Amino acid sequence: MIDFMIRRIAKIKKQNKRSMLIGGALFIIIGWVAPYFILGENAHVRVQDNLDSNLGWYKVLKESGQLFGPLQAPIKQVMNGGLSRDSFYSQFYGMVVLFSIFPPMFAYGLCQLITRVVAFVGMYLLLKKHVIKKDDVSILTIGVSLTFSLTPYWPSGMLSILGMPIALWAFLNIRQGEKTWKNVMVLTCLPFLSTFVLGFFFFLAALGVWWLVDLIRTKKWNIRMLIALGYMTILYLAIDYRLVASMLIPGVQTNRSEFYESKLDLLQTLKLALKNYVLSHNQDMTVSFVIILPLSLYGLWIVLKNRSWKKEKLFIGLHLLNVLLSLWYAFWFYKGWQPLKEKSTLLTSFNFARFHYLRPVVIYVLFALSLKLLWSSGKRGKRVVIFFLIAQICVLIPFNEQVAYHNQPSYREYFAKKEFEEIKSYIDMPVDQYRVISIGIHPNIAQYNGFYTLDTYSNFYPLAYKHQFRKIIAPELDKNEKLEKYFDEWGGRCYVFVNELGKNYMYSKHSTKKINHLQLNTNQLKSMGGTYIFSAVPIENAQENHLVLEKVFQSKTSYWRIYLYRLN
Repeated sequence: MIDFMIRRIAKIKKQNKRSMLIGGALFIIIGWVAPYFILGENAHVRVQDNLDSNLGWYKVLKESGQLFGPLQAPIKQVMNGGLSRDSFYSQFYGMVVLFSIFPPMFAYGLCQLITRVVAFVGMYLLLKKHVIKKDDVSILTIGVSLTFSLTPYWPSGMLSILGMPIALWAFLNIRQGEKTWKNVMVLTCLPFLSTFVLGFFFFLAALGVWWLVDLIRTKKWNIRMLIALGYMTILYLAIDYRLVASMLIPGVQTNRSEFYESKLDLLQTLKLALKNYVLSHNQDMTVSFVIILPLSLYGLWIVLKNRSWKKEKLFIGLHLLNVLLSLWYAFWFYKGWQPLKEKSTLLTSFNFARFHYLRPVVIYVLFALSLKLLWSSGKRGKRVVIFFLIAQICVLIPFNEQVAYHNQPSYREYFAKKEFEEIKSYIDMPVDQYRVISIGIHPNIAQYNGFYTLDTYSNFYPLAYKHQFRKIIAPELDKNEKLEKYFDEWGGRCYVFVNELGKNYMYSKHSTKKINHLQLNTNQLKSMGGTYIFSAVPIENAQENHLVLEKVFQSKTSYWRIYLYRLN
């Protein structure tokens, strides 16, 4: 009886300790995302593939009236209606739903909160049940889960990458024959909070290979896991039916039909593999190069030195997988692929290099296993584990958006609603009666403020429009080979490129930059309905381009000084 009571008290103490640690981790996560709710539109967020695109797209889609529109319904505000509804996210995607209901920064903060909490819970469940099964390592599993949840993920992907641990937890449960509604709930909810082509296609493909290896090795079909894989895949395809349909429509030529990405020689490819292995890609940053990478390599050295590879098969296997994922990513851009890609629409329209999206899960499980090796070395090892966990959190702090982008415009400064309302009032015409282009500033700013633009950022639009728009900027592209290749071999940024500005679209109101030798095909601009140019810098030879400076606009709450030019 006494022994039972002692064990019971010890168990309660462990549970209380675990609860306190989980509560502390959740408190840190809430503090991490609190600025979005406290600062609102004065908060700072990532610009690349975020402010310059997605956060503007949600508003354009919401105000287009085509949220539930047909596949080919034109979004009239962009590209003279050349951009269709299927170029945007599904109406069932979590980001679209939240931005349709709530004010933008509240929706953004909510997305961050949901993503980071689920990332934490998912990694904790995965480590606790399937990786590190000891009860006395709560601080290790909770600490690693916390650091994973604070990584600077691509915001508009939501759980596309950070949701993989909880999905893996569910699939491993199913693989082991576990029957519970929790697994089904995870597989059902995740497709609404993540994307297929920018995350879970690669995850499900990898699990499919794993299932096949199991079949070959054990001669058992594991029907439950096969059904689970099929169920989640079908659910993704149903939610993303617009993208699926657009890819199946025969004969449709888009800008991706001229997508030439495999241009690296062997040495450049190997350098890219090393860069990805050490620094990761900007859409799946792990921030592992300071603490996690050296620690995991040290752990690997210990395992090999002690010849304990049989005991640490998972640890060694994940190291190999980490290397292979970086190599696969880099070799997708190897020039040897290009002849095959030119013969296959699928290989040009779909980026199979993105298997590297699996790396964050791999790397943070490696982090946990590396710390486990230290933990087992006694009290000193446990102190070292705590030190490394705190150190990794400190390493992640500069990557919090409020810190990392404090020198960039806030949400309010970037979209500059007051300033563009003044421009709209000055022009004093219905916005659908004229078209604008932007120079030295992202065109989605004009779109966000209701203007109809000829330029945009989109990964999927008609090839014919790309060729039509190119005529406007052809004289400038002729001056700059890099810009010419950038536009011709991709074209996702259908921007007004200027030789003197290069690929800089962020000229603030404090900039002293001027354009002295602009050459645009203004006849083509006029034929496409172009009337006004929003330029972030003055155009010294405006008259040579048949442009008249109407007025200069500036606001305290804006990042930009806008020179409004009218096509004469």
